[in-house]
Amino acid sequence: MRSALRWLMRGLLLLAVIGAAASGILFLFLKQELTFNPAPLAYDLKSGSTLRGVARDLAAMGVMTTPGSALLFEATGRLRGDATHIKSGNYEFESPTTPLKLLQKMTRGDATQSAVRFIDGWSFKQVRLALDTHEALKHDTKDMTSQAIARALGIPDAQPEGWIFPETFYFSRGSSDLAVLKRAHRLMQNHLNAQWNKRAADLPLATPYEALILASIIEKETGKAADRAMVASVFVNRLRINMRLQTDPTVIYGIGDEYTGVIRRRDLQADTPWNTYTRAGLPPTPIAMPGLAAIQAALNPADSKMLYFVARGDGSSQFSRTLEEHNAAVYKYLRSGKK
Repeated sequence: MRSALRWLMRGLLLLAVIGAAASGILFLFLKQELTFNPAPLAYDLKSGSTLRGVARDLAAMGVMTTPGSALLFEATGRLRGDATHIKSGNYEFESPTTPLKLLQKMTRGDATQSAVRFIDGWSFKQVRLALDTHEALKHDTKDMTSQAIARALGIPDAQPEGWIFPETFYFSRGSSDLAVLKRAHRLMQNHLNAQWNKRAADLPLATPYEALILASIIEKETGKAADRAMVASVFVNRLRINMRLQTDPTVIYGIGDEYTGVIRRRDLQADTPWNTYTRAGLPPTPIAMPGLAAIQAALNPADSKMLYFVARGDGSSQFSRTLEEHNAAVYKYLRSGKK
């Protein structure tokens, strides 16, 4: 009996020693300083990855070089309850660091995010260029036509122009450019619908899409933010009396790639669906991506009787009620184009 008890006590003591040794090894492992070159080191943690797989990846990449480090890293995660909490994403590991900090970074989801910025007033062609040249994106749309992209986004009439909201969009490395476009399109829909529901009464606009078209023109014609609501009022007043909008940006859009930077008289006379000198009403599509302020101005323009405006040369505009006043303003500011 005493002999059995003695062996039991020795066994328990041995287990205690082993446990203490294991704890000590684990503690030293978690606190060891990891250095690697080059730094920062990028690691793409794919969706569905297991803690064991991540541990093996890090060991194979040379992030952890201690013998048995993959097993110790996995054991740490399981003891902490982190095995099912690692988050996918593209991570950057700074040197020096520790295994514990690596684990905490991945369980927090502290992934490195890339970004693409769409600028107010950009055309869809410029949006595509920004996506096609972004090295962190997966280029699923590169060989798609604009019409095919529009259909993929669920845009009516397969016309994507104007339907992408200008904003900075963040994403994990390797994300699809189509996924970014879907987010930008959904954001434009949300903003447009929200502002449409708050629109002024008696506007000469039948649908949210017409508001989007007008907002795109306002975006391209506004030099200073303070003038935006007045610019909107000029175009709304013209639409009310069926007066042609006569706005140069629509002509330029209609010219397309043939535009050289100068609008010639023959350009103003050349009839295209977007030439608002030759055709009354709104053009058939937006001519750019309007920002939120331009959408708000289109749906809540200033209360004015202005029908003309001309650039002063400092970004601001001079507004006039009559053609006579406008011609005088044009002469004063040495501008040749009537708005």
